[in-house]
Amino acid sequence: MTAKVFIDGEVGTTGLQISQRLSRRADVDLLRLPDERRKDAAARAELLNAADVAILCLPDAAAKESVSLIENNSTRVIDASTAHRTASGWTYGFPEYDKGHEATVAGAARVANTGCYAVASVSLLHPLVSAGLLPKDFPAAINAVSGYSGGGRQLIEAFEDPNADGHIDAAVRIYALGLAHKHVPEIHKYSGLSHAPIFVPSVARYRQGMIVQIPVPLWSLPGTPTAMDLHAALADHYAGRRFVRVEGYDAALGLGHLEPEGLNGTNDLKLFVFANEVTGQAVLTALLDNLGKGASGQAVQCLNLMLGMDEATGLDPSDDLLN
Repeated sequence: MTAKVFIDGEVGTTGLQISQRLSRRADVDLLRLPDERRKDAAARAELLNAADVAILCLPDAAAKESVSLIENNSTRVIDASTAHRTASGWTYGFPEYDKGHEATVAGAARVANTGCYAVASVSLLHPLVSAGLLPKDFPAAINAVSGYSGGGRQLIEAFEDPNADGHIDAAVRIYALGLAHKHVPEIHKYSGLSHAPIFVPSVARYRQGMIVQIPVPLWSLPGTPTAMDLHAALADHYAGRRFVRVEGYDAALGLGHLEPEGLNGTNDLKLFVFANEVTGQAVLTALLDNLGKGASGQAVQCLNLMLGMDEATGLDPSDDLLN
């Protein structure tokens, strides 16, 4: 039996990659609108209500509109926008969030797909806060760099087209300098921290791939846990997970550099604990593809769970989705 799936916003960056992954599969029937009807609310409503699962790859306001157009109790939704990530009644779309959370995703009617920066930050903070190694009032500061594809079509054009409005010549640009990036509420809620983190991201001149880092002065923590304690807690939390892996402690210490494009084209999320044991300092680090585990791959993983399939279906790392 095939599942009927409608991607509302299929022509966007995330929507295109989800479509590419699903169009290869015989177990999914993709419902599609002709180009001239993509913005026709009546046409969208028809397919939203005909789908077993609707995947929303839209701006926040449009995503909320799509949900309002669903008039039945059978269409399930995965929303890749920011609109519902902290909303009541929506399940957080990070299957590895806690033990058993994949079952919660599998049974959910409404799933809010994670933000790319957020899933990396939450994956590092939540296990350590839950284990009591980081206090709830830990003053988290998050540094991150992403490829420009994370900003969607407009930012892609700004970097790639010298004739585009707002063309960007810079190699690196920091932004969200008002300390109110749209992923902060999501990180705050799902990290378990009592205060929102300080988050200033950057975008660089490469298409996709992401590194997120959180400095930890170990000497400041209650009980002064070691970097190995932090590593052990992360390794335990994600033991047996297919898509979230924790690099060995000694292996991480032996690395001389890390590149943000290292997991491109995969749905993997790799975590590291870098440390200087003499100074009592550590840096929690996450590596991922912002369009993979940070967007389209995560959505497909959640879809698989919701359809009762193996979570890795259609997520073979050999698939070439590096546009």
